[in-house]
Amino acid sequence: MATVLPLRANTNSTGSASTSTSLRQSTSSFPSSGDRSTAQSLLTRSADPSTHRSQPSNASNNSHRSSISNGPLTMAAHRPPQRRVQRPIKSRYPADSTEKHVEYILVASFDIDRGSVMEHQYPGPVGGDEVMLAELMLPDQTHLRSQDWTIFFLHKDAEAEEEGLEGKRKKRRKRDEGQADGGAQREDEGEEDWDSDDEQDSMDGPPLVYVLNLVNTKTDHTVKRGAVVKAMAICTRHSFLHIYKPLLLLALEQYFAHPQVETLANLYNAVNGMDLSLMPRLNFYEQFILQASGAKDLFVEKFEAIIAQRVAENGSESGSQGSMSPALQQHPSRSRFGLPRDTHEFESVVHYAHVPVPIKIPVALSAETVGDFSLIKLITTFSTPHSTSPVPFTPTHPHLTTSGPNTHPIIVLLNALLTQKRVIFLGHNLPSSEVAEAVLAACALASGGMLQGFTRHAFPYTDLTKIDDLLKVPGFIAGVTNPAFGHKTEWWDVLCDISTGRMRISNKIETGPPTEGVTYFQQNPMAPSTMSASAGIVAIAAVGHSLSAGLGGNAIPTGSLSGDPTGDAAFMTSILTAINERHGENAIRTKFRLWIAKFTRLASAFEELVYGASALLIHDPSLTSPKPPFSPDSPNPASMPANDLPPEVLGHGYVWPSNQHRHAELAANATRIEGWRNTRSYYNFVQDLTTYYTHRPVKALDLQHLHDKLAKLRLGPDVSANIYLAICAAVQTEHETNQLLATIASGSWDARQGSAGMGQGLFYLALGLFHPRKGVREAVAGLLGRIREHEAGRHFWGALGRFAKVAWERVDMGVARGENGEV
Repeated sequence: MATVLPLRANTNSTGSASTSTSLRQSTSSFPSSGDRSTAQSLLTRSADPSTHRSQPSNASNNSHRSSISNGPLTMAAHRPPQRRVQRPIKSRYPADSTEKHVEYILVASFDIDRGSVMEHQYPGPVGGDEVMLAELMLPDQTHLRSQDWTIFFLHKDAEAEEEGLEGKRKKRRKRDEGQADGGAQREDEGEEDWDSDDEQDSMDGPPLVYVLNLVNTKTDHTVKRGAVVKAMAICTRHSFLHIYKPLLLLALEQYFAHPQVETLANLYNAVNGMDLSLMPRLNFYEQFILQASGAKDLFVEKFEAIIAQRVAENGSESGSQGSMSPALQQHPSRSRFGLPRDTHEFESVVHYAHVPVPIKIPVALSAETVGDFSLIKLITTFSTPHSTSPVPFTPTHPHLTTSGPNTHPIIVLLNALLTQKRVIFLGHNLPSSEVAEAVLAACALASGGMLQGFTRHAFPYTDLTKIDDLLKVPGFIAGVTNPAFGHKTEWWDVLCDISTGRMRISNKIETGPPTEGVTYFQQNPMAPSTMSASAGIVAIAAVGHSLSAGLGGNAIPTGSLSGDPTGDAAFMTSILTAINERHGENAIRTKFRLWIAKFTRLASAFEELVYGASALLIHDPSLTSPKPPFSPDSPNPASMPANDLPPEVLGHGYVWPSNQHRHAELAANATRIEGWRNTRSYYNFVQDLTTYYTHRPVKALDLQHLHDKLAKLRLGPDVSANIYLAICAAVQTEHETNQLLATIASGSWDARQGSAGMGQGLFYLALGLFHPRKGVREAVAGLLGRIREHEAGRHFWGALGRFAKVAWERVDMGVARGENGEV
């Protein structure tokens, strides 16, 4: 492999470093809560050669010292890591897979006498009601426009696929049980094979069929209405169906010229011949890291490796292109066999109608993200009228107007989706593509790439003929163009009028009785005696505010937040500021993902406080230690009783500076959380957490909780030492490093994002390099050394400040000198 593609220096995520990571054994030892003074002695055991897995030669140590003497940041000559043989990189879409990129191609037309008619279904009928399918392909008023796009979803073969789905579930349960019993084998077997796409469709029913539809109207005076209206649709299981838009434009023109089934067959063969076998398969944490980062060469090593594997399989070790696959020949002028310009997208080409059509497929896919849409467009549509001439919501609803009648419309929409209300997007006199994009954007808004259950009950476009079926779906999200929907307030709970940018709450929306959670905070205000319980949630929450500005994730350095106990106003201010500063679509999606992540953690703390336990939390530190041996004196180094761990290490969940802040923020969000607890997305999330926990490398510790403590709280030397040592002991392997990096990418409480989109990055971990204890400094230096050599961690390392890098070099140099017996 190395003869085909040159190996990158210091970027291997699986190789074991020599001296720079010789703290691997030392950091796996941790002092008990009763003896804090042993931390340094446990860590300095790294000076004993018998504790090392491999010892570097004196020559390598000498070369290391000479490189440091030239300057504190001369890292190119740093000790090279010792690489181990990597397992083959798996493809997300293997070349030998029987799965089709596109399953069906449909053509419908409008007949003045018969109405909407299905002309062709290739390679066979989709099933279901053909008339209804044709009507979906030909939306209302489409004859008034020369072109229009629609998107809709098909629940195809639900019964048959449900049987196959149950078999997959049993297989996964058996696999998960085997991994739980296998223990140490999970490091090499379990993590590599799992990615979030394996589980996304299994939690809420069989996979959907996504349909992208193009409608064209061509003037023809020989027909009755003076125009010919035809629609062509592509049916696929891939959520990135927007990539087929240029192909549909070409194909529908071809069909107008040659209205034959052979035209559909040519398109079908072309799209299914698309080679995506060189797209590497990323696990859940890698996908999250890629989405959170703006680095264009993140995980490029995986692309290099999978290309090298293909070259080796084709017997072309010399690098000649004679036996390469078409995918390798797409960029013959590039010296590295068509590596992507941006690893966030995989580039391919579809040859159709003698036209090479470039295609870009997203490498990291988020749950509930379907097609191409813009959150920025959705937000500005409803924010602009609200900011220029605000109109209070009437009536109000405890689930929706969490900040009173003047709650921001986007927050009302977000609350409506989270609490499973019926939402309709109305676009009178607008193309159906406008309402479809708004529905898709709303699903992604509420999902944050984490929650599921929105797109399965979404109808990007529908009309009056299907209202009976629509009203049978609880908590639907629908897009319509007929203004009659706006007058039927009993059909919806929240109406979003795209034409005017206004939202309305139905006057017939139901308000349930007070829940146990709301009653709990009314009876336990945690306020001065002058505050009565009847003051309600708003008065209770006004006692204090979270330092992290509620769900907004933004700390407000000055001023009082007593008027914004939920933090919704601060969050929307940060969103609108980012839009005005042109931060881009990905930055806005990241902010909403952080909002949803924090909301779920608040809900977990809410359930623990009110009900005594939470279904949103799986945390058992008594299972095993973070990384054996946790204590060198333990008779069974593979496990350690939970009561031997320091209390600050055993914590879990969201971090508040005080109990009063926790009580106030949970009280402010009580109605929203209670409204979410009985929804589809809640139950799906509970199931997802079980799957994630099964595959989570670090089970005994809540890394998010520990990192938040370092970032949010003022800790003493002993407490911070225990937290640093626990993290360093837990994070040793590639998969554990992936989990830590994903935690860092999602755990920053400051919503201001760095240039790489990683927030504060390694800043709070790097502060451990200045800890008063030598053992802690060395442990943190070892952890940062492993991160620096990780294929994703090198980007986090690159964003670290120069001052921290100098400190790391000095600590690492001291370790190297100590290993050689130098003073």
